[in-house]
Amino acid sequence: MKRVPVTLDVNGESHALSLEPRRLLSDALREECGLTGVHVGCENGVCGACTVLIDGAPARACLIFAVQMQGHAIATIESVARGGALSPLQQALHEEHGLQCGFCTPGLVMTMEAWLKDNPDPDETAIRAALSGHLCRCTGYQSIVAAVKRAARIARERA
Repeated sequence: MKRVPVTLDVNGESHALSLEPRRLLSDALREECGLTGVHVGCENGVCGACTVLIDGAPARACLIFAVQMQGHAIATIESVARGGALSPLQQALHEEHGLQCGFCTPGLVMTMEAWLKDNPDPDETAIRAALSGHLCRCTGYQSIVAAVKRAARIARERA
């Protein structure tokens, strides 16, 4: 199949690529850009493991063709920790034991980082609704919910 040139803006860096039009964003990020924090689980957009931010909004990278992303800003899990310091959400996930196998974690973090910006003081019901698009087979979600609550509290205290 004929390849087309595309430039992806990922985590503030420009990646000039030559891709088949059918190349999924998740595959391009992992294989062409070397960003393996984008996990591919179900390949149907159901599990949430491949979630990235596109122009600040969560999106499933397994459902988008990479060539569609020309001119859009993409953020992956690799952009969240800055200077080796975990984000409040990442730190809270660690402290609340919201991580087990870690496969779902990158997509979950990307969704919740964006969600917390619009929901600075969430209750458990709202957090669970926001998490509903992510499948986690290990934690039972209780520790993840506690971590999101903690991260929201930290963000409010810093503001």
